[in-house]
Amino acid sequence: MKTINLSAFHPIMDIQGNIVFANNGNLVLCYSVRYPEIYSLSEKDFEEIHGSWFQALKSLPVGTIVHKQDVYRKAIFEAENLPNESFLQRATHNYFKGREYLEHTSYLFFVLPLNTTFNSPKYVNPFRKVEKGIHRQMDYCAHEFINAVNDAVSFINNSRKISLIPMGEDSILESTHDYFNGYHKGFDTDVQLNKKCLDIGDYHFDVMAVNSELCFGDLLQSSRPNDRFTSDDFVFHQGFIDGLGLQLHENHIVNQIIFLDDKHKWRKFLEKSIEELGKSSNFGTQNKVVLKKIEDILAKINEDESSRIVRGHFNIVFWGMETQELGRIATKIKTEFKELDIVPYYPRGEERKHYFLNSYCCYTSNFSNDDMYVADLKHALCLYINNGAYVSDEKGVVFNDRQHNIPILKDVWDEGRKRIKARNFAIFAPTGEGKSFLANNILRQYFENGVRLVVIDLGGSYDKFAKLYPNDHIVLRYEQGKNLGINPFYISDKSDLTPERLEDLAIFILELLAAGNETTKAQEVAVKKVLLSYYFHCTNGHSLASLYKYVENNKATLIEDLQILEKHFSVYDFLHILSEYVDNGLYSFLFNTNEDQTYRLEDKRLIVFELDEVKDNKEILSVMLKLIKSAIQRTIWRNKAEKGIILFDEFAKQLKFKNVLESVEFYYQAIRKQNGAIGIILQSINQLPNNSTSASILENTQVIYSLRNEKGYDELVNRLHLSSHDLNQLKSIRNQLKGERKYTEMFIKIGKDSNVFRLEVPPEVHAAYLTDGEENETIMALYRKHGNMETAITHFVTNRSTTTNELNI
Repeated sequence: MKTINLSAFHPIMDIQGNIVFANNGNLVLCYSVRYPEIYSLSEKDFEEIHGSWFQALKSLPVGTIVHKQDVYRKAIFEAENLPNESFLQRATHNYFKGREYLEHTSYLFFVLPLNTTFNSPKYVNPFRKVEKGIHRQMDYCAHEFINAVNDAVSFINNSRKISLIPMGEDSILESTHDYFNGYHKGFDTDVQLNKKCLDIGDYHFDVMAVNSELCFGDLLQSSRPNDRFTSDDFVFHQGFIDGLGLQLHENHIVNQIIFLDDKHKWRKFLEKSIEELGKSSNFGTQNKVVLKKIEDILAKINEDESSRIVRGHFNIVFWGMETQELGRIATKIKTEFKELDIVPYYPRGEERKHYFLNSYCCYTSNFSNDDMYVADLKHALCLYINNGAYVSDEKGVVFNDRQHNIPILKDVWDEGRKRIKARNFAIFAPTGEGKSFLANNILRQYFENGVRLVVIDLGGSYDKFAKLYPNDHIVLRYEQGKNLGINPFYISDKSDLTPERLEDLAIFILELLAAGNETTKAQEVAVKKVLLSYYFHCTNGHSLASLYKYVENNKATLIEDLQILEKHFSVYDFLHILSEYVDNGLYSFLFNTNEDQTYRLEDKRLIVFELDEVKDNKEILSVMLKLIKSAIQRTIWRNKAEKGIILFDEFAKQLKFKNVLESVEFYYQAIRKQNGAIGIILQSINQLPNNSTSASILENTQVIYSLRNEKGYDELVNRLHLSSHDLNQLKSIRNQLKGERKYTEMFIKIGKDSNVFRLEVPPEVHAAYLTDGEENETIMALYRKHGNMETAITHFVTNRSTTTNELNI
């Protein structure tokens, strides 16, 4: 057999759903496999997955073949799922398009062979002509087999870590065509089978295998330390053979084939082997080694009633354009096997040809006894790959994976509430680690996806980002002696005075009066009665000053007229405390406006309140937050169907004052009724007071971002109740700030799911997110010159690129 033309010798006779009827009489149930993301699993997770596989497969009928196939192909990132409309979106799309990465596809096949005795001859031609074919009927054994497989699949799916999805006819035929077409795209070709080489189209193929128990060292386990991330103070785990999966950046296929045999039959066989080897053990050290291994296997079988003897075969099929490339890949594979204390078998000639052909799911029954090792099922499952590439959601915020730096969409909004119940988020990072840079990246993408943003900023970190959207943003800065143009008491018509509006105004006044004390329901009712009386008697010119004058003019009779008690509404306290905010009071400028100008905000989707000038004044900051809250309630939250985010940047500076924290807590309570989220940015979680208010905020924060922190993460772990693997992920964070591809790494936890992601951005995006330094000043100078931020950034990037090229020359 020199050439195989798939159209002339197709291995599949019929497909019904995900069931394949092979031309050799084998029955195959086909599934695609979805894994947890690489680096997301702990040592305990690997053990649990291993246990799930064992429980699912151990009860399958004798004669079943389980074939797991992981295909890794070098691919080019096409950027099809990246948005490509705005200036920064186009820059990101073009920057990453064409980047090489390793694509991972995984399949699981359950095979019921026509002959279940597993006594195949050494070489079988799977493409021999079959007279009229062998079309297996759905007999009783087939139905029993299908039911048993369905039970095993349900067990795996219920474990919620790995998902098995039935393949359709198109995907089954596509995977078959890809395998025998050498994974070429755009044209069909033939398989050239010669003793010296195995060629498919432009590619040369080779195989390396584990086909005997003598290949194994002393240790097989579900996971092992990942040397790349493990340090002196923590151990970061990976799957036992993960070095042969995504970490082997070459075109290759990992085939893990398990033949489920009769336990009692193999116990007798092993006992007989021990007897024979015992007689000849003095004739060579190799016999002693084999005798010891078989004795260990038999001992484990006898000790563990749940054990299941299997025969297994493990191989790696790999390919390249040049024969020299195959040698280089083979060296990398052998090095990885050496790390595992496994001595692989390198088949040549006929053996290599049959290893390739028999690694197709319909032909796995053609492996002979000489091609398989004998082991307990638990040991064979240690050779399973249990994680895959980073998974991109259908929509979300663009980050980068940790493997190839390609863009990954993460749905941190989680509209379907599959991961989280509250989408509030927090960013933790020390000074200089890029927390504002990360916040710009998140908010900008939310904004471009139609989410309305309100940023309460004490540092001026969002100026350039906002100026990229001149018609959609407004920046309101506090300046001494000036107001923000927000009048909470203004109504254009009596119909504006809804029960909700009245509730908001009552709370606003009580917050001004309470000075941090809790208010009662009786006090709220009393204030609402005063407000209703005020709006009934005063039909225009509504403001805090007008309300103050109304109460002052009616102070003698107001309590009696409204039938409220002095203890529930003190006219003296009202006039005394609020005197600071009216007429010539110290803070009267804050409310020195008659008309409400929040209409300026209604059509703006990005609203930035810059309060840097007031960050150290407890009284003004508190009142400003109350005014902002009032504006948000009447504009941003007016439409509950509209998505909105409120971000508190430099949050620690705002938390110096107790009433500020309580004011912020209001947002967390109110956001539950809105289609929105609250975000906070802190240098350290210790900046959040350890009290019930902070505990409530953290409890309602279910999306966590953390950048690198050289001082450690102990408090973050304690207060957020992070797992030991979360801590390992945090400790494994590494930044690359030199070279062509600069990136920072960050830990992201969405509900219970966590992993480390990267943030690599094109020069245009990097320029847009800069918040200080000489480069930032240069960009702002260009903006003042051109009056357009997009033009300023383009000029800056072009000039810097030209300068860099000149230096390189």
